[in-house]
Amino acid sequence: MEASKTIHRHYIIYKPYGYLSQFASNDSKQQSKKFLGSLHDFPEGIMAIGRLDEASEGLLLLTTDGKMSDFINSKKVEKEYYAQVDGAISDAIIEQLKTGVEIGFHGKKYKTKPCHAFKLDVIPELPKRSKKIRDERHGPTSWVSMILKEGKFRQVRKMTSAVGFPTLRLVRVRVGAIHVNNMQAGDVVEVDTFGV
Repeated sequence: MEASKTIHRHYIIYKPYGYLSQFASNDSKQQSKKFLGSLHDFPEGIMAIGRLDEASEGLLLLTTDGKMSDFINSKKVEKEYYAQVDGAISDAIIEQLKTGVEIGFHGKKYKTKPCHAFKLDVIPELPKRSKKIRDERHGPTSWVSMILKEGKFRQVRKMTSAVGFPTLRLVRVRVGAIHVNNMQAGDVVEVDTFGV
């Protein structure tokens, strides 16, 4: 008699601003927070592959397959982010981001690995955010694409801050070959596999 093969389930979601990348919490301080479980009736054993902090939004992959999660979290799979930063960013600053900058990580200094980074010439078409971002009257902003293979805690935000351009809005738009495309905040799409 053959052992039954476990059928895993996979989802692509657009995590909205203001949600935690978890499904529930027993922490009494987090009871007023918004969780992914309120977006869809996910199966038991579901896990987020990587995390986006509460103030970040965009593409988040969910799975019941731990091996798939480990592979996508490895340094083999690119993650692309669009960051709206405070100020008119220059090519020289973009070069600093590309070559790596020093950030704090677990109380120690850490130099980020080289990455791809470039200024977006056109404001990307993204879903409207639930919380307004300050307007241009308070000074210019720029949009930057950053493509990383590592994922330290709040890395993109720490990197842009380290070069003097704090992130105002952060959206993950791609994981491997999976793009956010026209997804809207809160969208949940079940897929057979990720094909990253």
